[in-house]
Amino acid sequence: MVQPAENEELRESQIDEMWSYIGKKSEERWLWQAIDCNTVKILAYTFGQRKDEVFLKLKALLSPFGITRFYTDALGTYKRCLTSEIHVISKYDMQKIENKHLNLRT
Repeated sequence: MVQPAENEELRESQIDEMWSYIGKKSEERWLWQAIDCNTVKILAYTFGQRKDEVFLKLKALLSPFGITRFYTDALGTYKRCLTSEIHVISKYDMQKIENKHLNLRT
C-alpha cells in the first residue's frame, strides 16, 4: 500500500470490487481495491464477501489519506456507506480501476 507523504494529500479515489473464487465457483471471494485517481497506484485493498462490513474495512484503511471524493459504480454498499457529498457514481470515472481489474483477469 502507498503511504501519503507529509506534504501530499490524496483527494480522489476510485473504488471497485472484483469477483473470483477459491477452488469452485460456490466459494466466491471479492477483491475490494481503492486507487489514487492521479497516479493509479493502489492505496488499499481487502478481501472478503460482497458485504458492507468488508467495504467498511477498506474505508478504514483509506482514512489516513484524507480522501474527499470517491468514484464508484452503483453498488448499494457504496450508497449506504458513503455520503452523497463525497460519493460520485460514474462508470466513466471508473475506467482506471476497471482497467486494472481487466489486467488482473487476463
